[in-house]
Amino acid sequence: MKQEDAVSPIIGVILMVAVTVILAAVIAAFVFGMAGSVSRGKSVAATAKQVGNDITVTWHGGQDNGYVAGYGVLLKDTPPSWVNTGNSVGNTTKFLNKGTTGLDHVVVNVSFTDGTAQVVLDTYV
Repeated sequence: MKQEDAVSPIIGVILMVAVTVILAAVIAAFVFGMAGSVSRGKSVAATAKQVGNDITVTWHGGQDNGYVAGYGVLLKDTPPSWVNTGNSVGNTTKFLNKGTTGLDHVVVNVSFTDGTAQVVLDTYV
């Protein structure tokens, strides 16, 4: 009677060594901090609406609201208007006569107390 193996012992050993090397590389990446350099985005929110020619931006805060230094609102192609209200949830800022009859581009950029910044709203109203 002839015995047949599904995988030869040499291939089995090679596969086991490969799996061990891959696991060692992943563990080393976490131990030595190579995977820790990725920064996470902060969670805050704002909304915008237009009534007539006026555009209103409302701050809703969020999980990282305590780290907000201020936020800037960019309407159309104008320089950003910085609102230094910090993290006042529910605060509304009205931009009078800044809207048009078409869709207006509104971008809200937030600066945080750690020196980082991110866009939290990019919409058309």
